Amino acid sequence: MHNTRKITEDLIWIGANNRRLALFENVYPIPNGVSYNSYLLLDEKTVLFDTVDASVRHQFFENLQFALQGKPLDYIVIHHMEPDHCAELGSLLSIHPETTVVCNAQVKKMIEQFFDLNLPAEKYMLIKEGDALNTGKHMLNFISAPMVHWPEVMMTYDSLSKILFSADAFGTFGALNGNIFADEVRFEQEYLYEARRYYSNIVGKYGPQVQSVLKKAAALDIQTICPLHGFIWRNNLGFIIDKYIKWSTYEPEEKSVVIAYGSIYGNTANAAEILATELAQKGVRNIRLYDVSVTHPSYIISDAFRASALVFAAPTYNGGIFVNMDNLLRELTAHNLQNRTVAVIDNGTWAPMAGKQMKEEIAKWKNCTVLEPALSLKSSLKNEQSETLSALAETLATALK
Repeated sequence: MHNTRKITEDLIWIGANNRRLALFENVYPIPNGVSYNSYLLLDEKTVLFDTVDASVRHQFFENLQFALQGKPLDYIVIHHMEPDHCAELGSLLSIHPETTVVCNAQVKKMIEQFFDLNLPAEKYMLIKEGDALNTGKHMLNFISAPMVHWPEVMMTYDSLSKILFSADAFGTFGALNGNIFADEVRFEQEYLYEARRYYSNIVGKYGPQVQSVLKKAAALDIQTICPLHGFIWRNNLGFIIDKYIKWSTYEPEEKSVVIAYGSIYGNTANAAEILATELAQKGVRNIRLYDVSVTHPSYIISDAFRASALVFAAPTYNGGIFVNMDNLLRELTAHNLQNRTVAVIDNGTWAPMAGKQMKEEIAKWKNCTVLEPALSLKSSLKNEQSETLSALAETLATALK
């Protein structure tokens, strides 16, 4: 049985949802599942925009068959070759041998890497930035978007309907619950954190490349954004575009503090909890406190993109940084975090080394201010160190102002 929705009179969402998958890319927890969006344009020539992940192939092909209503499939446009969007390309071309593959040269190379299709040259329409495809009423214009977040990525702008097919950009974790448009849900309250977690972890490393694409998009009259994951945007596009401007320039969304701690027996956790309370008493809002041994790094990375100040508290472990904290800091380095105020708390019962090594990792981040002096504990926080911790809270609170 088909499950489709009209976006316009001749554009249909034919995607599918997976609520059973535990890890996106086998890395990121997705407790609310994920959507795989595919779109079909019914013009004089029919055009499919991307396929889906193999896990939802049955629903996808039912949707496609229903939406085509017996018509041939003239084109498939491939924006991104990652298997969660192209796993069904081989099956599609087997069912619809009449279809021409519209892609750039890098996509063609990746098709040959992922599949043994041996397509003749005439089955490809190789395009580059600035090229266009006339499908009847619609004119599809192709935009190169390298490293957002693979090198072959491109986007398509439909100049008639003023729709941007944005590939992985503007995506959101979470399955769609019938409501496929962002204006049909309380997006800011219930889904923004998953849009941020998606961006910061999947695309966050490539801020300059995202900025480049945003500049191209600014020259277009875009009224709808159709991403490959999550909600379609047809209203209040400025909201999500403003978030992408902030995230891609590594500008904090708000002046707040994220405290991430690692703690073996609870003493470092106690210091982090007391610091959070002191910050709250000084008027700091939306503080987030994370135990790095319990919370997946993707959630902490997401909040690090939100907040302007970060605190990392960890004990020395095997002469280095506590394992899960070490992993978090390296992940933040890999995701290119910048422009933050950072404080460090370390704990060492006999040979405190974590603080020095945490600072060495943080030093790799651009335009970050590390507050001094760092607070160094010997096994547990003592009364005589309360003034140092209070001073750290005051310095952080002042930095937020």
